[in-house]
Amino acid sequence: MDFAFNEQQRAIRDSVARFSADVLAPGYRQRDRDGRIERSVIRQMGQMGLLGGELPEAFGGSGLDCVTAGIIVEEISRGDFNVGYIPLLASLNGQIIAQHAAPELARQWLGAITAGQKIICIALTEPGGGSDAASLRLKAERKGQAYLLNGEKTSISMADQADVAVVFARTGTQEQRAGGISAFLVPMDSAGISTSRFEDAGERAIGRGSIFFDNVEVPLGHRLGEEGKGFKQVMQGFDYSRALIGLQCLALAQQSLDETWKWLTERQAFGQNLSAFQGLTHPLAELQTYVHAARLQCYHALWLKDNKLPHNAEAAMNKWWGPKLAFDVVTQCLLAHGHTGYGEDLPFAQRLRDVLGLQIGDGTAQIMKNIIAREFVPS
Repeated sequence: MDFAFNEQQRAIRDSVARFSADVLAPGYRQRDRDGRIERSVIRQMGQMGLLGGELPEAFGGSGLDCVTAGIIVEEISRGDFNVGYIPLLASLNGQIIAQHAAPELARQWLGAITAGQKIICIALTEPGGGSDAASLRLKAERKGQAYLLNGEKTSISMADQADVAVVFARTGTQEQRAGGISAFLVPMDSAGISTSRFEDAGERAIGRGSIFFDNVEVPLGHRLGEEGKGFKQVMQGFDYSRALIGLQCLALAQQSLDETWKWLTERQAFGQNLSAFQGLTHPLAELQTYVHAARLQCYHALWLKDNKLPHNAEAAMNKWWGPKLAFDVVTQCLLAHGHTGYGEDLPFAQRLRDVLGLQIGDGTAQIMKNIIAREFVPS
């Protein structure tokens, strides 16, 4: 059992860490104000091979393993939590497209996505169902060599920034539930598509909104996999993305801890450094322990995926614990900084707003615990 990264992984980690500290971290607050992630930054990540690196080389990837993809997401998220969502979306959607799209279509879009030239989002959630994803109603009706899409997706991250979307629509009856859902690759400039953006507490650089489909024509060749098999595709992909989300959140937590440990050695009260007061250091020591354990758990899930071993429960553990733990860590770090931590001059308030969203999106804690329980309750 080896808990160390190999030489290549360490080199990639160091390179991404420098990019994250030098390029991403200084712009974290401005991206929140602008409500956008600069295309130039995304192209730079593509040039560095940080988007979909685990995809096959034929599709623009580098054939990296999933553990290395986790390292990339973690280090990017230390500099800017929201920018960390870009490689995560490239990995989640990239695997769906690589496995289920026609090869020519996959090469066309994945080459642009891995190069940072195009942004992709995933459109699953609908107004009438969040956690009950199999109840979706967006209709895809077959018309000759195309499908017509009608309906609405909501709470979609990057809805108004993405160039293309993996869209899940009902091709069967409502009674078929998951068995009547198909997946499609839909360019966002298609006729009949419009978007809106919500006013959210956090993750403003990513943005969340609705996508409206009004007789949107999608070529038959843009269907991903077989008709009626889309729900299975997305559920398998989420096992991967949930481990990446755990690392995205824990990176933000570890960055906050690093800054706070340093602060305690620099700030004085009652003639001593704050690090002398156990009322401050003990809570941080506990949280540092939890972050260390949760991080290992995330990499364990990615290692299981690399070795083609089941990791459904492990991924669900990553998803419910990572965001909650990160929120708790940032809260404690903010409090340790006192009145200065509460102000917008330091990043803790924004980090709280940003990480809170992932206690909701991509699977709530309650759903994750249901998944875990199913693995352990005797059949």
